[in-house]
Formats: sequence, C-alpha cells, structure tokens
Amino acid sequence: MRVTRWQPFAPAWDQLQSEVNNLFQRWGANGGNLSRAFAPTYPAVNVWEQGEEVFVEAELPGLDLQDLEIYVTGGNQLTLKGERKVPSTEQGVWHRQERGSGSFVRALTLPFAVDADKVEAHFENGVLMIKLARHENAKPRKINVKGE
Repeated sequence: MRVTRWQPFAPAWDQLQSEVNNLFQRWGANGGNLSRAFAPTYPAVNVWEQGEEVFVEAELPGLDLQDLEIYVTGGNQLTLKGERKVPSTEQGVWHRQERGSGSFVRALTLPFAVDADKVEAHFENGVLMIKLARHENAKPRKINVKGE
C-alpha cells in the first residue's frame, strides 16, 4: 500500500501558479510592456537648492531635443513633457524591450517660486540640466520695526 500526504490545496495552487506564469509570459515577452507597469516615474530627476537657485537634472536617454517641452507655471511648478519614440527594428524581432517609449509628463513642485524669465536649460548626452532662479517675491526681506 502506497502512503501519500494529503494536500487539499495542491491542485488549486498549481493552477494559480500556472496562470501567473502564463500572464508573465504573455505580457513580459516579445516586447510586451509589463515592465513599464512596475517602472519608476519617468524621467528620473534630481532636485537641489543652492543659494538663490534650484537645479533640476533629468535623465532622458534616447530623447530628441525637438520632442521635449519645459514649462514653469504657478510660480513653483515645473513640467517636463515629451515623447521618446520606439526604436525601429525594420524586420527584426524583439526579444526584450525594457526601455520605455512613448509620451510622458512629469510635474514637479519646486521648493520656492521661481522667475520664469530666468530659466536656463541645457541638454547634453541624454541629461537635461535646468537652472531656475528664485523669484524676487520669494526672497526673504528684512522688515524694519519702528518704535514710539
């Protein structure tokens, strides 16, 4: 007589595991975009303040400069908008496609109001560097107190 251990959930667990594997194969292979669902916010940015200026650095590899727009709104809102086009493979077949493509919009709240007329942007080697000057109204002002 053969002795086996009773496993009441084994058939259901095996079926669930099989369905999850199928899902990942269907969406993650052959250029699927499952990886985009788990991707961090794009583009990745660094923001820091130095003196009377704030700096924003964004990684935008593979982006054409004519596909990028930068807006300053509301005094302290910076918006990066653009599109990274899908690379053409002619008659090739994708085996893996992990780099995202398509349109994006990234809005950042800056630590203080900036002067939209004093914004400098430079794009080199896939890195966008933006320098924004503090607006005069956002600069601290010393208030003279008068006495009697």
